[in-house]
Amino acid sequence: MIRRDELRTPEGERATQIILSMFRANGLLLGAGDLLTADEGLTSARWQVLGAVTLSERPLTVPQIARRMGLTRQSVHATVKRLVGDGLLELAPNADHRRSPLVCLTEPGRATYTVIDRRQAAWVNGLARGIGRSDLETTARVLDQLCRWLEADSAEDTESDDGAGGDDEDTA
Repeated sequence: MIRRDELRTPEGERATQIILSMFRANGLLLGAGDLLTADEGLTSARWQVLGAVTLSERPLTVPQIARRMGLTRQSVHATVKRLVGDGLLELAPNADHRRSPLVCLTEPGRATYTVIDRRQAAWVNGLARGIGRSDLETTARVLDQLCRWLEADSAEDTESDDGAGGDDEDTA
């Protein structure tokens, strides 16, 4: 039997531990998000998409939301469809891509996001209490770098798979 630590460098072993902790944290964060959004009739997934649209400086397409949030276009498409049905988002024509409409926030969507954002602010302030600012900044920097490496890796895989080198827009 091969021992796990014989396959990885010490850095690779530590990175594996971090990835496993991130998987656990992701599950816990989704559960916490579901609790934070339940009173507004949302889930973490719907809140995540609503947040991407709210925090963007311009309307986005489904593929743009998916890329920003690290989600699949299919899951974002389904979530957008539900949020449009709930009256929190609306679709607008996209002059740059006829088949990929722009996803826009409605006034009820903005109000819903504001309520949840205030609730999340109180929650996250409590969560961050006791963690030093430098630790938070280091964690954010390392995770951002990890995301950039993974995105570059994913882009290389996409280019080698289809030879296109780009991410086509799709319909919402």
